[in-house]
Amino acid sequence: MTSSKDVEAGIISSPASSEIGPSDNLSFHDGTDEGKKAFLESFSAAEDKAIMRKVDRKFLLLIGLIYLIKNVDYGNAASVKVLQVGEDRNILKELSMTSDQYNWVQSIYFISYILFEVPSNLILKRMLPRNWQTRIIVSWGTVLACHAAIQNKESYYAVRFLLGMMEAGMFPGLAAQLCSWYRSDEMGKPIMWMFGWQNTSGIVGSLLAYGISYMNGVSGMSAWRWVYLLEGLGTVLFGIVVFFVLPDYPKSPRSSKWLTPREQEYLEVRLTANAPKTAEPAFRKQEVLAVLRDPRTYAFMLAQFLTNFGGYALSWMLPTITTDLGFAGLPRNQLLNIPPAALTVLSIIFAGWFLKQAYITRPLAIMIIGSCTLVFFIVLAALPNTNKAGIYVAVTLGTVFYSVWFIPFWAWRSATLKGATGTAFGLGFQNCVGQVGGVIAPQLFLSKFAYNGYKTPFAVCAGAIGAAWLASLWAWWLTRDLESDVQRIRQLRKQAERGGRIFAEDDVDAKY
Repeated sequence: MTSSKDVEAGIISSPASSEIGPSDNLSFHDGTDEGKKAFLESFSAAEDKAIMRKVDRKFLLLIGLIYLIKNVDYGNAASVKVLQVGEDRNILKELSMTSDQYNWVQSIYFISYILFEVPSNLILKRMLPRNWQTRIIVSWGTVLACHAAIQNKESYYAVRFLLGMMEAGMFPGLAAQLCSWYRSDEMGKPIMWMFGWQNTSGIVGSLLAYGISYMNGVSGMSAWRWVYLLEGLGTVLFGIVVFFVLPDYPKSPRSSKWLTPREQEYLEVRLTANAPKTAEPAFRKQEVLAVLRDPRTYAFMLAQFLTNFGGYALSWMLPTITTDLGFAGLPRNQLLNIPPAALTVLSIIFAGWFLKQAYITRPLAIMIIGSCTLVFFIVLAALPNTNKAGIYVAVTLGTVFYSVWFIPFWAWRSATLKGATGTAFGLGFQNCVGQVGGVIAPQLFLSKFAYNGYKTPFAVCAGAIGAAWLASLWAWWLTRDLESDVQRIRQLRKQAERGGRIFAEDDVDAKY
């Protein structure tokens, strides 16, 4: 329970911490560094793999599906815009909206997402991840289904605001929870699964829009209304599944159903000292203040904001650009969005494998990927409209490098977070400001710039990607010692693994 002294110190307990007794973590070791080292060394590399396979089976597919469905649901506004384009049942005509007014559909979604991101993440540990993620998914699915009933642009804006509110906290909440299960040098794997599945949303969303387009007029409803209704109801059903299968923390009571007490202890002891633990309270004010004082917070935030500025612009305009190229008529225009998504998924899988090898530091990987992203945004700003094949290649590869950028980025960021509150607040605070790019980017693509393929907005986006490269360089400078240490420990762990043992002699220095 939370005492009065704890309240004065800004500490609030969580259900997870109250269910763990002080002696639980001492049953396998004495709590000293030497005791923990001996405990870790009692495991073989084969045991470590077996335990982590259990964790992978519980998380990887599930978090991938959560992120896939989330991105299908929020991204379908771009897809429905070009359903029955030019016809009476097109959403723009039914709601009497201009293309410029429609851009606010995306911006308003991000405004509410930003406002409620941090509060949602701070509630996560107190409510427990399973309960909170279920609430998020079921509520956003319900709101999405309500999109089918809108009759004008004002009601559209209202449900988009509610959608952002309901979805807020989903990604940073999952990322914060994963920091309690995976080491920072392993975070590339779950992040790869999340973003790999996320980018299949381009394939799934396009196929769904294509298929549902043939329901146009069924029961008197336009195809775009069917898209929102069916995808919303599917999300609600999926949220119920999440309630039964999503784990909480390594030492939560539900985890004992699939992990032995020794395995539960191992999963926490193997983490670095700064990682969030099950027994930590739900809120510590000093950890929030530490995040706000840390210059790394603002370096990562700036890099994410500027990268999202360009990336969200491209993802928002992708269906419009591919449709305007004229390679395919309605409704086959939706299928042109599949190759960028498919190539992105393959590239993300490669990036996850490459990061695991620790050949280079994660910031260096970011600099290389950021440089490639910049090249293709410059191409989009410079290519003449007549070069349709070149434009399609540029939007495809720009999408690929923008999406791959986040695999090393979030793994890198996870190493700088400390404690349950610091991790939740740091990720939520950074992500909410980082999403501001999603508010601004759609507003750049006004109809007056359409005549030349939106060259001016893409030039602005290229400038943002270039600035993101500089912000990433700043973050690299601030974390240079930490990232060198992470790479060193990762290589030592791989060497020990090849020898069939667990490396426990040293770990990443938490002082960084």
